[in-house]
Amino acid sequence: MIKLLKIEWLKIKNYNAFIILSSFFALGVVAINYVIYSVNKNMFSQVKAAKLIGNFSPYDFDKTWQTTSYAAGWILLLPALLIIMLVTNEFTYRTHRQNIIDGWSRKQFIEVKMVMALIAAVVSTILVIITALGFGWASGTSFSMEGFSHTGFFFLKALTYNMVALLFSVLIRRTGFATGIFFIYMGFENFISQLLDVWSIKLRRDNTIDLGSMGDYLPMNAADGLLTFPDNPLKSLARGVMPTDYTSVVMTLCVAYLLLFCWWSFNRIVKTDL
Repeated sequence: MIKLLKIEWLKIKNYNAFIILSSFFALGVVAINYVIYSVNKNMFSQVKAAKLIGNFSPYDFDKTWQTTSYAAGWILLLPALLIIMLVTNEFTYRTHRQNIIDGWSRKQFIEVKMVMALIAAVVSTILVIITALGFGWASGTSFSMEGFSHTGFFFLKALTYNMVALLFSVLIRRTGFATGIFFIYMGFENFISQLLDVWSIKLRRDNTIDLGSMGDYLPMNAADGLLTFPDNPLKSLARGVMPTDYTSVVMTLCVAYLLLFCWWSFNRIVKTDL
């Protein structure tokens, strides 16, 4: 596998899209958190003075892990888009066939793509951890590992997005079509998720049936549902009408969907024509 990964690295290290999207993502993780940090520090100070939200600060060390993971989760489309471009290029330029001719098995071909998706998720998570540490120290509060589990949720979300991107790549095999279908599917799922969430609220309000936020039970929204903004007084006001967050159920579904995406991608390559 190490040899195969070295070959993959030779393919992408000078690829402009890889350099640009990776740089944008790295800068984006810091930038989006800096915006939230600045808004909280400068604009919310007046709200705090009015005692509407108390002393809530999203980048105190007991909250920085959750806030940073939640904010960075909004730009995970960039690594996913990169995965689509890298994998579909293999089919566009027929390099996947050349790899097989050179002695790779189909199993090795798809496995190395999955490992690349895994590595991208790991690197993204490390970047989030470093960013969270920076903003936590900038807050001036004492170091704390409370809430660190949210970086694990971020990793699951990053890996899910990457594996969905890989699945669309091996199913469609054309960069433009795969990218378009990926975004269309995301928009469609988010629309259905919103409808399910509204239904969940109505069920709890009218029938006292609490099934949780059912929108989070869909494939990609299961990963999204794991990452939430830290609890604060304003969020608590809405909790009385919102469904219960069944985190263990959502995480179980997220892992199950992730395994499904891996199985589907693997079988698509191993059992279909090149």
